[in-house]
Amino acid sequence: MEEKIEKLKAQAAEAIKNAAGNLSELDDIRVRFLGKKGEFTTILRGMGAIAKEDRPKVGKIVNEAKAEIANLIHQKNEELKAREMQNRLASEKIDVTLPGRQQPLGHLHPLTLTLERIKDIFFRMGFSVEEGPEIEKDYYNFEALNLPKDHPARDMQDSFYITEDILMRSQTSPVQARTMQKNEPNAPIRMIAPGRVYRRDEYDATHSPMFTQVEGLVIDEGITFADLKGTLELFLRQIFSEDVKVRLRPSFFPFTEPSTEVDISCVMCHGKGCKVCKGTGWLEILGAGMVHPHVLEMSGYDPKKASGFAFGMGVERIAMLSYGVDDLRLFYDNDMRFLRQF
Repeated sequence: MEEKIEKLKAQAAEAIKNAAGNLSELDDIRVRFLGKKGEFTTILRGMGAIAKEDRPKVGKIVNEAKAEIANLIHQKNEELKAREMQNRLASEKIDVTLPGRQQPLGHLHPLTLTLERIKDIFFRMGFSVEEGPEIEKDYYNFEALNLPKDHPARDMQDSFYITEDILMRSQTSPVQARTMQKNEPNAPIRMIAPGRVYRRDEYDATHSPMFTQVEGLVIDEGITFADLKGTLELFLRQIFSEDVKVRLRPSFFPFTEPSTEVDISCVMCHGKGCKVCKGTGWLEILGAGMVHPHVLEMSGYDPKKASGFAFGMGVERIAMLSYGVDDLRLFYDNDMRFLRQF
């Protein structure tokens, strides 16, 4: 029996020594020799067949062999764990001498950049920013701006109606009406209203069914057309260049009286005439006028005490002229080759 135990111990030691670096293989060796159905457990269960006087000696030899094998397994287990950790560290090693991978950074859209420039100029002139809903009531979009339901000027808007009284706003002018009506009677206002607007326009080089507007409103005692002209000249010379020329042409808007179209000398040819300005040397840039007395009355202002001016411009128009872009659709097509230039 002693020879059998020594032989099993030698087999176990050899198997442990030759374990291929695999912890699961080592566990299989443990089960084979020391498990409940292992070789040494089988010997202990067969002790009844051994002479009574030899049992203590055999039991001691078996237990010593089991302890020795368990110790060899423990040592091999620690060795394999250390080797596995070394392999893992080697495989996950980072070469800090290599240059890092540069993360691409995003940037603001050219329309956002243009809008921020516009807002910054008016901030420095003391204007505040007011906002309103893009899904608007017909009353604020038209009626509060002196455009009743039967007014022919509504045909120019080509609006997106959701119901008879709800529509996608076709201008940011409703924000002006909302601001006037929430203020105290005859309270001064100096504000701009930037935001998206929606009209049933073609999607071509100069039109889009969705675009961005900035409208402005100033109301106070003694506001005159000269204040309007001075404000717009200052803005246009800061957004384009100090030497840009400004001209005002009579026009019509239902919510202003008198009304004007504002032109600037062509930023491409500097007034000499080119295909951008169609040879005239001038570019139409925005519309403006003195707030109609009826609009003031509907919003709780007394036209005898207060007066004001309003103006509106398309951000895309200004961005196209600022960056020399000849197709409005480029701002909305999400072409990275175009957007990366800004």
